[in-house]
Amino acid sequence: MLQDLPARTDALYERVRRVVPRAEWRLFEDDVEAILRLKRERNAVILAHNYQTPEIFHCVSDIVGDSLALAREAQTVDADVIVMAGVHFMAETAKLLNPTKRVLIPDLRAGCSLAESITAADVRLLRERYPGVPVVTYVNTSAAVKAESDLCCTSGNAKRVVESLGTDRVIMIPDEYLAQNIANETGITMITWAGHCEVHERFTPAEIRRLRADNPGIVVLAHPECPPDVVAEADYAGSTAGMSDYVASGRASRVVLITECSMSDNLAVQHPNVEFVRPCNLCPHMKRITLGTIRRSLETMTHEVSIEPHLAVRARQAVERMLAL
Repeated sequence: MLQDLPARTDALYERVRRVVPRAEWRLFEDDVEAILRLKRERNAVILAHNYQTPEIFHCVSDIVGDSLALAREAQTVDADVIVMAGVHFMAETAKLLNPTKRVLIPDLRAGCSLAESITAADVRLLRERYPGVPVVTYVNTSAAVKAESDLCCTSGNAKRVVESLGTDRVIMIPDEYLAQNIANETGITMITWAGHCEVHERFTPAEIRRLRADNPGIVVLAHPECPPDVVAEADYAGSTAGMSDYVASGRASRVVLITECSMSDNLAVQHPNVEFVRPCNLCPHMKRITLGTIRRSLETMTHEVSIEPHLAVRARQAVERMLAL
């Protein structure tokens, strides 16, 4: 049976051969074959974030995208089991929107520096300090934090969510840089929290200028979790979905994505005529999700995500208010 693996997985390898060496693919084949079989047996689907590696993103996943896309699509899943190839808060969001389905996260250590930067008690203290000011919580948070919020946002819809409130002051947590960037776009006063993405906070304006000097004519696309002075150096700032759309539009033949570096590999598969310059800041949490951990998750049905019912009801409301926009 193992001798047949190359023939059965060659079609999948064709999708990623530009970014995955054949020798490396040989190490993946057994896991890929097993995952495809286990998905059928378990009636399972895999949701993968844009920061997953190409062999996951392009070869075993059923739904891919940014946090907003995964939150939306999680509601349409016709399966008994959802495996989140992403980080823990994404798995929690999928569970909030699919309370009757079994949601698995392949590695419990796949966390998020933003989610870990704030607690539900912190949100309650902010409400006490700023009574009557609405709380907009980034989806990169725990369900307990979402439950203390008025509504959620993603980097892709944050501007729209904030503007929908019709107020001149908003508590926007926990990403300080995202809040500052949205404040710059909208003119709305943001009460912020000192939470940062450990990937995006490492980029600097000097690095962007060096990239431009070394690569004349390059188009710089930055994620709004980057510091405002980095966003100011970019040609475009937007969510991972926004960056994907920009590349797909054909407006640039040479780009650099100021975000987690696996995204460049995934877009290179889809856009072979675009050259990607790749400064590589890896998310250590996303990289805990591998073909091997996904396979074990499906084999053992671990690790199942659960949310206390009293939290789930309130957190779901915050997410659904966002999706209703």
